[in-house]
Amino acid sequence: MSIFERYVFRTTLGAFLTGLGLLTGVVWLAIALRQVDLMATKGQTLWIFLAVTGLTIPSLVMVIAPIAIFIAVLFTLNKLNGDSELVVMCATGMSGLRLLTPFAFLAIFGTGLVAATSLWAMPASFREITTQLTRIRADMLTRVIKEGQFVYLDNGFVFHYRERAPNGDMRGLFIQDRRESGKTQTYIAEAGRTIELGAQNYLVLEKGSIQRQADDSLDPAIIVFERYAIDLAQFSPEDSGPLRPRERTTLELLRRDPDEPWVRANPGRFRQELHERFLNPLFALVFTMIAFAALHQPKTTRQGRGVAIAVAIGIALSLRIAGFGTSAMLVRSESAIWISYGLPLAAFVLALMYVVVPNAPRLMATRQGAVRRNGARHRRSPA
Repeated sequence: MSIFERYVFRTTLGAFLTGLGLLTGVVWLAIALRQVDLMATKGQTLWIFLAVTGLTIPSLVMVIAPIAIFIAVLFTLNKLNGDSELVVMCATGMSGLRLLTPFAFLAIFGTGLVAATSLWAMPASFREITTQLTRIRADMLTRVIKEGQFVYLDNGFVFHYRERAPNGDMRGLFIQDRRESGKTQTYIAEAGRTIELGAQNYLVLEKGSIQRQADDSLDPAIIVFERYAIDLAQFSPEDSGPLRPRERTTLELLRRDPDEPWVRANPGRFRQELHERFLNPLFALVFTMIAFAALHQPKTTRQGRGVAIAVAIGIALSLRIAGFGTSAMLVRSESAIWISYGLPLAAFVLALMYVVVPNAPRLMATRQGAVRRNGARHRRSPA
């Protein structure tokens, strides 16, 4: 790149990083404030609070980065025009493609960032969030819940223990689970403790019984056990069970087993998640091209650029809303894949053609002026 191209790239990159940091920070703060109960009611440290809420940042970057690129390109081109630098470049014969070079490098950088976030960082962060929330539940059992209290860990789930032994074990446990409609399960045990095996946390009950009773039955089924383990993952805020689509790696989504019950029951959700991860990086390229096409032509201060900016924002906003709509269509129909990829690619090609065609805006204005002059000449000529 030339000196001028490096100058444009640095300016745009600085605006992009600033916008990305500010927008991500504001949205993250709004999300973090809703998770204050991690410290207030669940007895967690500030470090755990920041770790759990910080894991949402990759998903925010994935959505915000294309918007930040769009804003950065608009800002840089408007600044160059305001400082008359675009006019000078146009006077020296610099083509639109030559001016596009530093913005293309930024688009490649932004697309790579969004791709890495969408394909790798985001699913890894969601999986880690589930693990952390499970550990927080285990922490509540061992540190936060006081002896003698009846605590609602979840809607319909009650936990109680009589006292804590010197070795940390809980004694006299009572657990009632009524989360499943029409069925009640009651666990009674002499002792219990939480253990961690790999990434899983379990509550191990000793010398007790399980009473299972359906609402339409008078006689409960009683199971006596010497030792029984309960997976604490089922107490996470969202449904437990197999990994959800957003928690699976991209390779796992590509190699998903169609005979797996969870995949067979939700094929649309897996299809949607997989294609969204490849679609997200495209918007960084498309938004860069739309912003550049709108403002790459020099204009005087009298002409203004407000209309061009408004049009670019409207097109980008409409395209992103359409992207969310086609993403929802992917759940119901596999044929929506063509629409999902076709919309951003068509917008990119149209914006690129607008830039590549030499003097397209000027030719259009010249032709319109010629038509108006011919009309005026015919009106003045005698019949």
